Amino acid sequence: MRISLIQKNKLKKSKLDKLREECGIFGISNHQDSSALVALGLHALQHRGQEGCGIVSFDGKNYHSEKRQGLVGDHFTDQETLRKLPGKFAIGHNRYSTTGETSLRNIQPFFADLHMGGLSLAHNGNLTNALLLREILVKDGAIFRTTSDTETIVQLIAKSKRDRFLDKLVDALFQIQGGYSLILMTNKKLVGVRDPFGIRPLVIGKLNSSYIFASETCALDIVGAKFIREVENGEIVTIENDSIKSIKPFPKQKERPCVFEYIYFARPDSIIDGKCAYEYRKNLGSELAKEADINADLVVPVPDSGVPAALGFAENSKKKFELGLIRNHYVGRTFIEPTQNIRSLGVKLKLSSTKTIVKGKSVILIDDSLVRGTTCHKIVKMLYEAGAKEVHVRIACPEIKFPDFYGVDMPTKEELLAHDKDNKEMCDYIKAKSLKFLSLDGLYKALTGSKRNNNYPQFSDHYFTGEYPIKPSDDLNGLKIRQLSLLSGASNN
Repeated sequence: MRISLIQKNKLKKSKLDKLREECGIFGISNHQDSSALVALGLHALQHRGQEGCGIVSFDGKNYHSEKRQGLVGDHFTDQETLRKLPGKFAIGHNRYSTTGETSLRNIQPFFADLHMGGLSLAHNGNLTNALLLREILVKDGAIFRTTSDTETIVQLIAKSKRDRFLDKLVDALFQIQGGYSLILMTNKKLVGVRDPFGIRPLVIGKLNSSYIFASETCALDIVGAKFIREVENGEIVTIENDSIKSIKPFPKQKERPCVFEYIYFARPDSIIDGKCAYEYRKNLGSELAKEADINADLVVPVPDSGVPAALGFAENSKKKFELGLIRNHYVGRTFIEPTQNIRSLGVKLKLSSTKTIVKGKSVILIDDSLVRGTTCHKIVKMLYEAGAKEVHVRIACPEIKFPDFYGVDMPTKEELLAHDKDNKEMCDYIKAKSLKFLSLDGLYKALTGSKRNNNYPQFSDHYFTGEYPIKPSDDLNGLKIRQLSLLSGASNN
Protein backbone atom coordinates (compact mmCIF):
# COMPACT_ATOMS: atom_id res chain seq x y z
CA MET A 1 0.00 0.00 0.00
CA ARG A 2 1.16 3.53 -0.68
CA ILE A 3 0.63 6.31 1.79
CA SER A 4 1.05 9.01 -0.87
CA LEU A 5 2.39 9.61 -4.33
CA ILE A 6 4.63 12.33 -2.93
CA GLN A 7 6.73 9.64 -1.25
CA LYS A 8 7.80 8.13 -4.57
CA ASN A 9 11.44 7.50 -5.09
CA LYS A 10 12.03 9.30 -8.40
CA LEU A 11 14.91 7.15 -9.57
CA LYS A 12 12.97 3.94 -9.12
CA LYS A 13 9.82 5.46 -10.54
CA SER A 14 11.63 6.58 -13.68
CA LYS A 15 12.27 2.93 -14.57
CA LEU A 16 8.66 1.81 -14.11
CA ASP A 17 6.94 0.96 -17.37
CA LYS A 18 4.35 -1.51 -16.13
CA LEU A 19 1.59 -0.98 -13.62
CA ARG A 20 2.33 -2.84 -10.39
CA GLU A 21 -0.19 -4.38 -8.04
CA GLU A 22 1.09 -3.80 -4.56
CA CYS A 23 0.32 -6.90 -2.54
CA GLY A 24 -1.44 -10.23 -2.09
CA ILE A 25 -3.14 -11.48 1.07
CA PHE A 26 -4.16 -14.94 2.34
CA GLY A 27 -5.69 -16.20 5.58
CA ILE A 28 -7.00 -19.54 6.87
CA SER A 29 -8.96 -20.65 9.93
CA ASN A 30 -8.87 -23.86 11.93
CA HIS A 31 -6.33 -25.97 10.07
CA GLN A 32 -3.50 -27.99 11.59
CA ASP A 33 -1.09 -26.87 8.86
CA SER A 34 -2.27 -23.26 8.70
CA SER A 35 1.15 -21.60 8.31
CA ALA A 36 2.30 -24.02 5.62
CA LEU A 37 -0.92 -23.45 3.68
CA VAL A 38 -0.55 -19.67 4.00
CA ALA A 39 2.99 -20.01 2.63
CA LEU A 40 1.64 -21.97 -0.35
CA GLY A 41 -1.10 -19.40 -0.89
CA LEU A 42 1.40 -16.55 -0.84
CA HIS A 43 3.55 -18.46 -3.30
CA ALA A 44 0.61 -18.55 -5.73
CA LEU A 45 0.15 -14.80 -5.17
CA GLN A 46 3.84 -14.00 -5.68
CA HIS A 47 3.06 -12.00 -8.84
CA ARG A 48 1.28 -9.45 -6.65
CA GLY A 49 4.40 -8.59 -4.65
CA GLN A 50 8.01 -9.75 -4.63
CA GLU A 51 9.91 -7.54 -2.22
CA GLY A 52 8.68 -8.79 1.13
CA CYS A 53 6.50 -11.44 2.74
CA GLY A 54 5.20 -12.24 6.19
CA ILE A 55 3.03 -14.66 8.16
CA VAL A 56 1.37 -14.27 11.57
CA SER A 57 -0.12 -17.34 13.28
CA PHE A 58 -2.20 -17.87 16.43
CA ASP A 59 -1.96 -21.06 18.50
CA GLY A 60 -4.93 -20.41 20.78
CA LYS A 61 -2.84 -18.52 23.29
CA ASN A 62 0.01 -16.65 21.62
CA TYR A 63 0.63 -14.92 18.32
CA HIS A 64 3.75 -15.69 16.28
CA SER A 65 5.22 -13.55 13.50
CA GLU A 66 7.87 -14.12 10.85
CA LYS A 67 8.71 -11.49 8.22
CA ARG A 68 11.30 -11.56 5.47
CA GLN A 69 12.54 -9.46 2.60
CA GLY A 70 12.37 -11.21 -0.75
CA LEU A 71 10.37 -14.10 -2.17
CA VAL A 72 8.15 -16.54 -0.31
CA GLY A 73 10.01 -19.55 -1.70
CA ASP A 74 13.29 -18.26 -0.32
CA HIS A 75 12.07 -18.11 3.26
CA PHE A 76 8.88 -20.07 4.05
CA THR A 77 9.63 -23.50 2.62
CA ASP A 78 11.72 -25.06 5.39
CA GLN A 79 10.31 -26.76 8.46
CA GLU A 80 12.48 -24.75 10.81
CA THR A 81 10.77 -21.48 9.84
CA LEU A 82 7.29 -22.98 9.79
CA ARG A 83 7.80 -24.48 13.27
CA LYS A 84 8.11 -20.92 14.52
CA LEU A 85 4.52 -20.33 13.33
CA PRO A 86 2.39 -22.85 15.26
CA GLY A 87 -1.37 -22.76 15.51
CA LYS A 88 -4.52 -23.46 13.51
CA PHE A 89 -5.03 -19.86 12.40
CA ALA A 90 -2.72 -17.78 10.21
CA ILE A 91 -2.69 -14.86 7.78
CA GLY A 92 -0.02 -13.77 5.32
CA HIS A 93 0.99 -10.93 3.02
CA ASN A 94 3.14 -10.37 -0.07
CA ARG A 95 4.53 -6.89 -0.51
CA TYR A 96 5.50 -4.82 -3.51
CA SER A 97 7.16 -1.61 -2.31
CA THR A 98 6.59 1.67 -4.10
CA THR A 99 9.50 3.69 -2.78
CA GLY A 100 13.18 3.35 -2.07
CA GLU A 101 13.31 1.60 1.30
CA THR A 102 12.46 -2.06 1.72
CA SER A 103 12.41 -2.47 5.49
CA LEU A 104 11.09 -5.17 7.79
CA ARG A 105 9.04 -2.63 9.76
CA ASN A 106 6.73 -2.12 6.78
CA ILE A 107 6.28 -5.80 5.92
CA GLN A 108 2.87 -7.17 6.88
CA PRO A 109 0.86 -8.67 8.46
CA PHE A 110 0.98 -6.17 11.31
CA PHE A 111 0.33 -7.28 14.88
CA ALA A 112 -0.86 -5.14 17.77
CA ASP A 113 -1.64 -6.05 21.38
CA LEU A 114 -4.79 -4.03 22.02
CA HIS A 115 -7.00 -3.66 25.11
CA MET A 116 -9.45 -6.15 23.60
CA GLY A 117 -6.63 -8.64 22.84
CA GLY A 118 -4.28 -9.36 19.98
CA LEU A 119 -5.01 -8.20 16.44
CA SER A 120 -3.19 -9.03 13.21
CA LEU A 121 -3.99 -7.29 9.92
CA ALA A 122 -3.04 -7.77 6.27
CA HIS A 123 -4.04 -5.09 3.77
CA ASN A 124 -4.21 -4.87 -0.02
CA GLY A 125 -4.91 -1.41 -1.39
CA ASN A 126 -4.37 2.22 -0.54
CA LEU A 127 -6.14 4.73 1.65
CA THR A 128 -6.75 8.11 0.05
CA ASN A 129 -7.05 9.97 3.36
CA ALA A 130 -4.25 8.22 5.29
CA LEU A 131 -2.10 11.31 5.75
CA LEU A 132 -4.95 13.39 7.13
CA LEU A 133 -5.95 10.60 9.52
CA ARG A 134 -2.34 10.11 10.56
CA GLU A 135 -1.94 13.79 11.45
CA ILE A 136 -5.09 13.64 13.59
CA LEU A 137 -3.99 10.43 15.32
CA VAL A 138 -0.47 11.69 16.04
CA LYS A 139 -1.85 14.93 17.50
CA ASP A 140 -4.04 12.76 19.70
CA GLY A 141 -1.00 10.90 21.03
CA ALA A 142 -0.78 7.88 18.72
CA ILE A 143 2.71 6.50 18.14
CA PHE A 144 3.42 5.08 14.68
CA ARG A 145 6.14 2.48 14.16
CA THR A 146 5.85 2.33 10.36
CA THR A 147 5.19 4.57 7.39
CA SER A 148 2.23 2.44 6.35
CA ASP A 149 -1.34 3.53 5.80
CA THR A 150 -2.22 0.06 7.11
CA GLU A 151 -1.08 1.09 10.58
CA THR A 152 -3.64 3.89 10.44
CA ILE A 153 -6.38 1.24 10.37
CA VAL A 154 -4.88 -0.50 13.40
CA GLN A 155 -4.68 2.81 15.29
CA LEU A 156 -8.30 3.64 14.50
CA ILE A 157 -9.47 0.25 15.77
CA ALA A 158 -7.38 0.67 18.93
CA LYS A 159 -8.79 4.12 19.67
CA SER A 160 -12.44 3.25 19.03
CA LYS A 161 -14.66 3.62 22.08
CA ARG A 162 -16.97 0.80 20.97
CA ASP A 163 -17.04 -2.38 23.06
CA ARG A 164 -17.21 -5.26 20.57
CA PHE A 165 -14.44 -5.90 18.05
CA LEU A 166 -16.72 -5.81 15.02
CA ASP A 167 -18.13 -2.48 16.17
CA LYS A 168 -14.60 -1.12 16.57
CA LEU A 169 -13.77 -2.34 13.07
CA VAL A 170 -16.88 -0.74 11.56
CA ASP A 171 -16.07 2.47 13.43
CA ALA A 172 -12.59 2.48 11.84
CA LEU A 173 -13.86 1.60 8.36
CA PHE A 174 -16.28 4.52 8.35
CA GLN A 175 -13.32 6.86 8.85
CA ILE A 176 -11.08 5.55 6.08
CA GLN A 177 -11.43 6.13 2.35
CA GLY A 178 -9.90 4.37 -0.64
CA GLY A 179 -9.66 0.98 -2.27
CA TYR A 180 -8.85 -1.87 0.08
CA SER A 181 -9.33 -5.47 1.03
CA LEU A 182 -8.40 -6.62 4.53
CA ILE A 183 -7.87 -9.85 6.40
CA LEU A 184 -7.92 -9.50 10.19
CA MET A 185 -7.21 -12.16 12.81
CA THR A 186 -8.18 -11.96 16.48
CA ASN A 187 -8.08 -14.67 19.14
CA LYS A 188 -11.62 -15.65 18.14
CA LYS A 189 -12.25 -14.56 14.56
CA LEU A 190 -10.88 -14.43 11.04
CA VAL A 191 -12.40 -11.46 9.22
CA GLY A 192 -12.38 -10.43 5.56
CA VAL A 193 -13.34 -6.93 4.41
CA ARG A 194 -13.77 -5.35 0.99
CA ASP A 195 -14.16 -1.63 0.39
CA PRO A 196 -17.60 -0.18 -0.47
CA PHE A 197 -16.81 -0.07 -4.22
CA GLY A 198 -15.06 -3.46 -4.32
CA ILE A 199 -12.03 -1.90 -5.97
CA ARG A 200 -9.52 -4.38 -4.54
CA PRO A 201 -10.28 -8.12 -4.81
CA LEU A 202 -10.95 -10.72 -2.11
CA VAL A 203 -12.40 -14.23 -2.42
CA ILE A 204 -13.62 -16.92 -0.01
CA GLY A 205 -12.63 -20.58 -0.23
CA LYS A 206 -13.08 -23.71 1.86
CA LEU A 207 -10.77 -26.63 2.56
CA ASN A 208 -12.73 -29.31 4.42
CA SER A 209 -13.98 -27.37 7.47
CA SER A 210 -11.45 -24.54 7.13
CA TYR A 211 -12.42 -21.23 5.55
CA ILE A 212 -9.93 -19.19 3.54
CA PHE A 213 -9.67 -15.58 2.40
CA ALA A 214 -7.38 -14.78 -0.54
CA SER A 215 -6.73 -12.07 -3.10
CA GLU A 216 -7.28 -14.50 -6.01
CA THR A 217 -8.66 -17.96 -6.66
CA CYS A 218 -5.26 -19.25 -7.86
CA ALA A 219 -4.22 -19.21 -4.18
CA LEU A 220 -7.15 -21.50 -3.36
CA ASP A 221 -6.21 -23.90 -6.15
CA ILE A 222 -2.68 -24.43 -4.89
CA VAL A 223 -3.90 -25.66 -1.48
CA GLY A 224 -6.76 -27.74 -2.92
CA ALA A 225 -9.51 -25.50 -1.58
CA LYS A 226 -12.92 -25.01 -3.15
CA PHE A 227 -13.85 -21.54 -4.36
CA ILE A 228 -17.01 -20.41 -2.57
CA ARG A 229 -17.56 -16.84 -3.76
CA GLU A 230 -16.13 -13.35 -3.92
CA VAL A 231 -16.46 -11.09 -0.92
CA GLU A 232 -18.97 -8.49 -2.05
CA ASN A 233 -18.25 -4.79 -2.14
CA GLY A 234 -18.80 -3.21 1.28
CA GLU A 235 -19.08 -6.62 2.96
CA ILE A 236 -17.52 -7.77 6.24
CA VAL A 237 -17.30 -11.56 6.48
CA THR A 238 -16.50 -13.16 9.85
CA ILE A 239 -15.43 -16.75 10.51
CA GLU A 240 -15.78 -18.07 14.04
CA ASN A 241 -16.21 -21.64 15.33
CA ASP A 242 -16.34 -22.99 11.77
CA SER A 243 -19.33 -20.78 10.94
CA ILE A 244 -19.42 -17.88 8.49
CA LYS A 245 -21.43 -14.69 8.92
CA SER A 246 -21.75 -11.50 6.92
CA ILE A 247 -22.72 -7.89 7.53
CA LYS A 248 -22.91 -4.91 5.17
CA PRO A 249 -22.67 -1.75 7.26
CA PHE A 250 -22.01 0.72 4.44
CA PRO A 251 -24.61 2.57 2.37
CA LYS A 252 -25.17 0.52 -0.77
CA GLN A 253 -22.88 1.39 -3.68
CA LYS A 254 -22.60 0.04 -7.19
CA GLU A 255 -19.61 -2.30 -7.40
CA ARG A 256 -16.64 -0.92 -9.34
CA PRO A 257 -13.74 -3.41 -9.27
CA CYS A 258 -10.38 -2.35 -10.65
CA VAL A 259 -10.43 -2.96 -14.40
CA PHE A 260 -6.72 -3.80 -14.40
CA GLU A 261 -7.41 -6.98 -12.44
CA TYR A 262 -9.05 -8.18 -15.68
CA ILE A 263 -6.45 -6.67 -18.01
CA TYR A 264 -3.20 -7.47 -16.24
CA PHE A 265 -2.94 -7.94 -12.46
CA ALA A 266 -4.73 -11.22 -11.79
CA ARG A 267 -2.94 -14.43 -12.66
CA PRO A 268 -4.37 -15.79 -15.94
CA ASP A 269 -5.87 -18.87 -14.25
CA SER A 270 -7.66 -16.90 -11.52
CA ILE A 271 -11.46 -16.72 -11.72
CA ILE A 272 -13.02 -13.25 -11.78
CA ASP A 273 -16.79 -12.97 -11.98
CA GLY A 274 -17.14 -16.49 -13.32
CA LYS A 275 -14.35 -16.49 -15.93
CA CYS A 276 -10.61 -17.01 -15.99
CA ALA A 277 -8.66 -13.80 -16.41
CA TYR A 278 -7.13 -15.47 -19.49
CA GLU A 279 -10.54 -15.51 -21.21
CA TYR A 280 -11.09 -11.80 -20.61
CA ARG A 281 -7.67 -11.04 -22.08
CA LYS A 282 -8.33 -13.10 -25.20
CA ASN A 283 -11.62 -11.21 -25.58
CA LEU A 284 -9.72 -7.91 -25.35
CA GLY A 285 -7.50 -9.04 -28.23
CA SER A 286 -10.51 -10.10 -30.29
CA GLU A 287 -12.19 -6.72 -29.85
CA LEU A 288 -8.92 -4.99 -30.69
CA ALA A 289 -8.72 -6.95 -33.95
CA LYS A 290 -12.24 -5.80 -34.86
CA GLU A 291 -11.19 -2.18 -34.37
CA ALA A 292 -7.67 -2.38 -35.78
CA ASP A 293 -7.77 -4.13 -39.14
CA ILE A 294 -4.37 -3.92 -40.82
CA ASN A 295 -2.50 -5.86 -43.47
CA ALA A 296 0.49 -7.58 -41.84
CA ASP A 297 2.25 -10.95 -41.81
CA LEU A 298 2.53 -11.83 -38.13
CA VAL A 299 0.90 -11.21 -34.77
CA VAL A 300 3.60 -11.08 -32.09
CA PRO A 301 2.89 -10.70 -28.34
CA VAL A 302 5.01 -8.91 -25.78
CA PRO A 303 5.57 -11.83 -23.38
CA ASP A 304 4.16 -12.81 -21.06
CA SER A 305 1.35 -10.35 -20.42
CA GLY A 306 0.48 -9.72 -24.07
CA VAL A 307 0.11 -13.39 -25.07
CA PRO A 308 -3.63 -13.94 -24.40
CA ALA A 309 -4.63 -10.71 -26.18
CA ALA A 310 -2.37 -11.58 -29.12
CA LEU A 311 -3.99 -15.02 -29.40
CA GLY A 312 -7.43 -13.40 -29.45
CA PHE A 313 -6.26 -10.87 -32.03
CA ALA A 314 -4.77 -13.55 -34.28
CA GLU A 315 -7.86 -15.78 -34.09
CA ASN A 316 -10.25 -12.95 -34.92
CA SER A 317 -8.13 -11.45 -37.71
CA LYS A 318 -7.12 -14.83 -39.17
CA LYS A 319 -3.46 -13.82 -39.01
CA LYS A 320 -0.49 -15.98 -38.11
CA PHE A 321 0.55 -15.97 -34.43
CA GLU A 322 4.26 -16.25 -33.69
CA LEU A 323 6.50 -15.87 -30.65
CA GLY A 324 8.67 -13.20 -32.19
CA LEU A 325 9.96 -12.27 -28.74
CA ILE A 326 11.31 -14.65 -26.09
CA ARG A 327 11.35 -13.75 -22.42
CA ASN A 328 14.27 -14.61 -20.14
CA HIS A 329 12.57 -15.72 -16.91
CA TYR A 330 15.83 -15.91 -14.99
CA VAL A 331 16.56 -12.19 -14.84
CA GLY A 332 15.27 -11.20 -11.42
CA ARG A 333 14.33 -7.82 -10.02
CA THR A 334 17.69 -7.64 -8.22
CA PHE A 335 19.85 -8.08 -11.33
CA ILE A 336 23.11 -6.17 -10.78
CA GLU A 337 23.76 -3.44 -13.35
CA PRO A 338 27.34 -2.36 -12.57
CA THR A 339 28.13 -0.17 -15.57
CA GLN A 340 26.40 2.20 -17.96
CA ASN A 341 27.24 -0.17 -20.82
CA ILE A 342 25.25 -2.96 -19.12
CA ARG A 343 22.39 -0.61 -18.20
CA SER A 344 22.14 0.52 -21.81
CA LEU A 345 21.19 -3.01 -22.84
CA GLY A 346 17.84 -2.26 -21.19
CA VAL A 347 15.04 -4.56 -22.26
CA LYS A 348 17.48 -7.03 -23.88
CA LEU A 349 18.20 -8.35 -20.41
CA LYS A 350 14.66 -9.72 -20.31
CA LEU A 351 13.60 -10.06 -23.95
CA SER A 352 15.20 -11.23 -27.17
CA SER A 353 13.84 -11.51 -30.71
CA THR A 354 13.52 -14.67 -32.77
CA LYS A 355 15.30 -13.13 -35.73
CA THR A 356 14.49 -15.72 -38.41
CA ILE A 357 10.77 -15.45 -37.56
CA VAL A 358 10.44 -11.65 -37.87
CA LYS A 359 13.05 -10.92 -40.54
CA GLY A 360 11.45 -9.35 -43.61
CA LYS A 361 7.99 -9.53 -42.04
CA SER A 362 5.39 -6.91 -41.27
CA VAL A 363 4.66 -7.40 -37.55
CA ILE A 364 1.65 -6.52 -35.39
CA LEU A 365 3.05 -6.16 -31.86
CA ILE A 366 0.42 -6.75 -29.15
CA ASP A 367 0.72 -5.67 -25.51
CA ASP A 368 -1.80 -5.35 -22.69
CA SER A 369 -1.04 -1.69 -21.92
CA LEU A 370 1.23 1.26 -22.68
CA VAL A 371 2.37 3.25 -19.64
CA ARG A 372 5.47 5.39 -20.14
CA GLY A 373 6.36 3.94 -23.53
CA THR A 374 10.07 3.46 -22.83
CA THR A 375 9.95 -0.35 -22.93
CA CYS A 376 7.72 -0.37 -26.02
CA HIS A 377 10.18 1.93 -27.76
CA LYS A 378 13.03 -0.52 -27.03
CA ILE A 379 11.01 -3.53 -28.20
CA VAL A 380 10.06 -1.84 -31.47
CA LYS A 381 13.72 -0.98 -32.01
CA MET A 382 14.70 -4.58 -31.25
CA LEU A 383 12.28 -5.94 -33.84
CA TYR A 384 13.57 -3.56 -36.50
CA GLU A 385 17.14 -4.53 -35.64
CA ALA A 386 16.08 -8.18 -36.09
CA GLY A 387 15.03 -7.36 -39.65
CA ALA A 388 11.30 -6.66 -39.32
CA LYS A 389 9.97 -4.76 -42.34
CA GLU A 390 7.26 -2.92 -40.37
CA VAL A 391 6.17 -2.86 -36.72
CA HIS A 392 2.56 -1.90 -35.98
CA VAL A 393 1.77 -1.59 -32.26
CA ARG A 394 -1.69 -2.52 -30.96
CA ILE A 395 -2.60 -2.08 -27.28
CA ALA A 396 -5.38 -4.19 -25.73
CA CYS A 397 -6.73 -1.40 -23.50
CA PRO A 398 -7.45 2.32 -23.90
CA GLU A 399 -4.86 5.07 -23.39
CA ILE A 400 -3.73 5.38 -19.75
CA LYS A 401 -4.02 9.10 -19.04
CA PHE A 402 -4.61 9.34 -15.29
CA PRO A 403 -2.87 8.01 -12.13
CA ASP A 404 -4.29 5.65 -9.53
CA PHE A 405 -4.81 6.23 -5.80
CA TYR A 406 -6.22 2.85 -4.73
CA GLY A 407 -3.22 0.55 -4.43
CA VAL A 408 -1.60 0.45 -7.87
CA ASP A 409 1.97 1.62 -8.29
CA MET A 410 2.26 3.74 -11.42
CA PRO A 411 3.97 6.86 -12.75
CA THR A 412 2.68 10.33 -12.07
CA LYS A 413 0.25 11.90 -14.52
CA GLU A 414 3.04 13.85 -16.20
CA GLU A 415 5.03 10.66 -16.86
CA LEU A 416 2.17 8.81 -18.56
CA LEU A 417 2.79 8.81 -22.29
CA ALA A 418 -0.86 9.32 -23.22
CA HIS A 419 -1.50 12.12 -20.74
CA ASP A 420 -0.43 14.99 -22.98
CA LYS A 421 0.38 13.32 -26.32
CA ASP A 422 -1.93 12.49 -29.20
CA ASN A 423 -1.74 9.25 -31.16
CA LYS A 424 0.77 10.53 -33.71
CA GLU A 425 3.08 11.90 -31.03
CA MET A 426 2.98 8.59 -29.14
CA CYS A 427 3.60 6.63 -32.34
CA ASP A 428 6.58 8.85 -33.16
CA TYR A 429 7.94 8.34 -29.64
CA ILE A 430 7.90 4.55 -29.81
CA LYS A 431 9.09 4.65 -33.46
CA ALA A 432 6.36 2.31 -34.72
CA LYS A 433 4.82 2.32 -38.18
CA SER A 434 1.39 2.73 -36.59
CA LEU A 435 -0.23 2.68 -33.14
CA LYS A 436 -3.78 1.97 -32.05
CA PHE A 437 -5.44 1.40 -28.67
CA LEU A 438 -8.60 -0.53 -27.86
CA SER A 439 -11.52 1.86 -27.42
CA LEU A 440 -13.28 2.25 -24.08
CA ASP A 441 -16.46 0.71 -25.55
CA GLY A 442 -14.36 -2.12 -26.97
CA LEU A 443 -12.93 -2.74 -23.51
CA TYR A 444 -16.40 -3.00 -22.00
CA LYS A 445 -17.65 -5.23 -24.81
CA ALA A 446 -14.75 -7.60 -24.17
CA LEU A 447 -15.33 -7.74 -20.42
CA THR A 448 -19.12 -7.44 -20.15
CA GLY A 449 -20.59 -7.94 -23.63
CA SER A 450 -21.97 -4.39 -23.85
CA LYS A 451 -20.79 -0.81 -24.12
CA ARG A 452 -19.89 1.37 -21.15
CA ASN A 453 -22.77 2.94 -19.28
CA ASN A 454 -21.49 6.46 -18.70
CA ASN A 455 -23.90 7.01 -15.82
CA TYR A 456 -23.03 3.76 -14.06
CA PRO A 457 -19.63 2.43 -15.19
CA GLN A 458 -19.06 -1.17 -14.11
CA PHE A 459 -15.37 -0.81 -13.30
CA SER A 460 -12.92 1.58 -11.73
CA ASP A 461 -11.68 2.76 -15.11
CA HIS A 462 -10.23 6.09 -13.98
CA TYR A 463 -6.91 5.22 -15.65
CA PHE A 464 -8.62 5.99 -18.96
CA THR A 465 -11.43 8.39 -18.04
CA GLY A 466 -10.28 10.32 -14.98
CA GLU A 467 -13.59 9.42 -13.27
CA TYR A 468 -12.51 8.41 -9.76
CA PRO A 469 -14.95 6.49 -7.53
CA ILE A 470 -13.33 8.18 -4.50
CA LYS A 471 -11.53 11.49 -4.64
CA PRO A 472 -8.33 11.61 -2.54
CA SER A 473 -8.72 13.61 0.65
CA ASP A 474 -4.95 13.82 1.03
CA ASP A 475 -3.44 16.79 -0.77
CA LEU A 476 -0.95 14.71 -2.74
CA ASN A 477 0.90 17.76 -4.02
CA GLY A 478 0.91 20.12 -1.09
CA LEU A 479 0.27 18.38 2.22
CA LYS A 480 3.06 19.06 4.69
CA ILE A 481 4.33 15.88 6.33
CA ARG A 482 5.54 16.54 9.85
CA GLN A 483 6.81 13.03 10.56
CA LEU A 484 10.45 12.86 9.49
CA SER A 485 10.13 9.12 8.88
CA LEU A 486 7.80 9.85 5.99
CA LEU A 487 10.48 11.88 4.27
CA SER A 488 13.02 9.04 4.30
CA GLY A 489 11.70 7.37 1.17
CA ALA A 490 10.19 4.52 3.17
CA SER A 491 7.54 2.41 1.50
CA ASN A 492 4.31 1.64 3.23
CA ASN A 493 3.07 -1.40 1.34
